[in-house]
Amino acid sequence: MRVIIESDTEAASRRAARFVADLIRRKPDCVLGLATGSTPLALYRELIRMHRDEGLSFARVTTFNLDEYVGLGPAHPQSYRCFMQQNLFDHINIDPRDTHVPDGRALDFETYCPQYEKLIVDDGGIDLQILGIGADAHLGFNEISSSLFSRTLVKTLTQPTRQNNA
Repeated sequence: MRVIIESDTEAASRRAARFVADLIRRKPDCVLGLATGSTPLALYRELIRMHRDEGLSFARVTTFNLDEYVGLGPAHPQSYRCFMQQNLFDHINIDPRDTHVPDGRALDFETYCPQYEKLIVDDGGIDLQILGIGADAHLGFNEISSSLFSRTLVKTLTQPTRQNNA
């Protein structure tokens, strides 16, 4: 692992966006793992700028998001699907069929979660994963008590995480 420290969020996001853009240019059909929350917002703004101003094409990119709230449908304003549409997908040339966000209204999560994992495997796996960092240093929604090796699952959020996301 290589750790790069930048002076502020904008500089870090520009650097991260260059990593993403370099991958897309090298491998136009790459698979990106995406996160929601405040951590990646500046990164997404920079990717949108690169698309608009530099012609960065997402036409062949596939994305898989880390998480969704159980019970929320994709049109709900607090769903992560809605978040991704507003903060990235609606502003780049990505095929909506190639953007995957877990279904918060799946009827059977024990069946659905392995199917989501299989979709990722069938698309060749994640080439680059973007992660958010929680206030208590959790990555994604893997709470402090979670295994770093966990896969797609239903996770009960801790009270601090719920308060931070409220």
